[in-house]
Amino acid sequence: MKLLAALLLVLMANSAWADILVPVRTIRAKELITAEDLMLKNVAVMGALSDPAEVVGQEARVALYAGRPVRPGDIGPPALVERNDLVKLIFRHGGLTIETEGRSLGRGAVGEFIRVMNMSSRATVSGRITADGSIEVN
Repeated sequence: MKLLAALLLVLMANSAWADILVPVRTIRAKELITAEDLMLKNVAVMGALSDPAEVVGQEARVALYAGRPVRPGDIGPPALVERNDLVKLIFRHGGLTIETEGRSLGRGAVGEFIRVMNMSSRATVSGRITADGSIEVN
């Protein structure tokens, strides 16, 4: 019991009361977060986000419930490619560039890796999503 009390005191000493962001309504996964969806709450929660600029315009990766803290892993950049989208596959090596059509097997944002089925060969490849929505395969 004394050990638990000592541990609690250490944790309380290391956590400070600060403004954190909490949703004012339930935000479903894959939904974009707006400034109207958030409010500041003064509580002690380790790892919670406090800067609205970090959250507004991001996509909820999981359901965010009203009044609960928003953590970095709960949000991410909005998906650019959805599952089953037709996308351009691009392979570059030196001066050679090969482009073909593919179908995405997942969803993701710019810079993320997803699997894509090459529509010509029906082979499954992995590639990185670029800003224009095409997939670079190496």
